[in-house]
Amino acid sequence: MNRREIVQTQDVRKVYTLGDEQIHALRGITLTVYAGEYVSIMGPSGSGKSTFFNMVGGLDKPTAGEVYIDEVDVAQLGAYELAWLRCRKIGYIFQTFNLIPVMTALENVTLPMTFAGTGADEARDKGAYLLEKVGIGHRLHHRPFELSGGQQQRVAIARALANDPAIILADEPTGNLDLRTGREIIDLLNSMKEERGVTVITATHDMKMLAASDRVVWITDGRISRIQSREELDIRVGAIDGREE
Repeated sequence: MNRREIVQTQDVRKVYTLGDEQIHALRGITLTVYAGEYVSIMGPSGSGKSTFFNMVGGLDKPTAGEVYIDEVDVAQLGAYELAWLRCRKIGYIFQTFNLIPVMTALENVTLPMTFAGTGADEARDKGAYLLEKVGIGHRLHHRPFELSGGQQQRVAIARALANDPAIILADEPTGNLDLRTGREIIDLLNSMKEERGVTVITATHDMKMLAASDRVVWITDGRISRIQSREELDIRVGAIDGREE
């Protein structure tokens, strides 16, 4: 069976200049991610995983190499084209949720649709539907400070799905959550992949992510050190969900 390549990176390098010093954050990363995959990018702090994550999301451009999203070279896009790609193709989920405090859950979710030109009634109906899908349809009119961390992350997931993206990029999506809530968010992301066919790419320290991942890409010192499929991962059940069985 032929699988469609949705993200491709070719020898991606990133160098930051600090005074007279050059910091090599990425040292040549080549990776293909297929449509409908759940891929976790893992590595210690300073390994380059977040930098690579930003390259894939079009949030930063490589010093050298290419990043393709649906066969489009992201580095060659102008500001308007890049904004369109990010709005239409990619949904972002952040560790700190990044919700707008003065807006309700529903307003936060409908905002990307407004930017994309969706009519107000359609956006409102779809936003309510998405919040129902992620399990907080009863909190439509609550603002972020009235929601728990897990509820805020569910709003962020609904917002990421607002424009039917092909890719969801989740940066440490369980980092600010307790064990049980983190497990629920991982299950929710996995169900979105299964039900909607989206590609999920996470940058994470959370070992619980491994249970849901089709592949895990380990990055060390700006390079891919290994790639493991789910079948290759040797993980005890208790290490994944916090229970000993």
